[in-house]
Amino acid sequence: MRMQWPLTLMLTVCSQSLLAQSAKGGLPLWEIGAVGLTAAQSAYPGSSETVSIALAVPYVIYRGEYFRLDRDSAGFRAIHRPDFELDIGFSGSLGSRASDTVARQGMDDLGTLIEFGPRMRWNLSATGAPGQWRFELPLRGVFDLSNSAAYRGMVLEPELKYSYRAKEGWTWGAGISAIGADQSMQSLLYRVTAAEATASRAAYQAQAGLMALRLSGSWSYPLSPDARLLVFGRVDSVQGAANQTSPLVRQNASTSLGTVLVYTWKQSEARAPD
Repeated sequence: MRMQWPLTLMLTVCSQSLLAQSAKGGLPLWEIGAVGLTAAQSAYPGSSETVSIALAVPYVIYRGEYFRLDRDSAGFRAIHRPDFELDIGFSGSLGSRASDTVARQGMDDLGTLIEFGPRMRWNLSATGAPGQWRFELPLRGVFDLSNSAAYRGMVLEPELKYSYRAKEGWTWGAGISAIGADQSMQSLLYRVTAAEATASRAAYQAQAGLMALRLSGSWSYPLSPDARLLVFGRVDSVQGAANQTSPLVRQNASTSLGTVLVYTWKQSEARAPD
């Protein structure tokens, strides 16, 4: 779902960046380093406000045969074949304060969310090709860490991705996805109760269905053997979404942009199983 920049974004960009630098012997079993992120994004799909963040944190990647802390997920890989993978894992998203958005003034903050559940992935391109197509289908329950891990609903996000890795070390990628959610999850973002209604914000009951359509892209370039720069962006659209008429929706499309600097401090001599 990733309404805010995900906590696992750090793992995603580190893994993708290091993938571009991998030797013929394969990727390291583990890696540690540091990553800095600056980004500007909409508070949620349909919001007219932009929220800016800047972070500098360490990262850890582990690529075991079954347990994985890598790419855009962390958890147990149940099935791994050249053309199909199934894992059970989690991801997370940072929260945002209601005071940061005009539409949500006086409402509850959006807490830090954790998503957990299965993800299927079909690899549609030949193994080892510089350009890779794949289709992913994650289904995950959402829990609010800011409120004793309260259950917030279910999210389904089918996504078609393409990535390209050049011999010179730079990479680029793009993806298109549709984010769907049940009524419980949609209510977290778009419901307005009678107690929260104002003269400019009518009460509203959220509906299950399409939450947003998303187009995303990224480009990365190696600055040195141990450092890489990545630029990424996305466009979210709520045109035709189930809750487009919510008073909390102030615009149909919103853009998000960010840059990431990754530095690898240490990595294992042992290679990952794949």
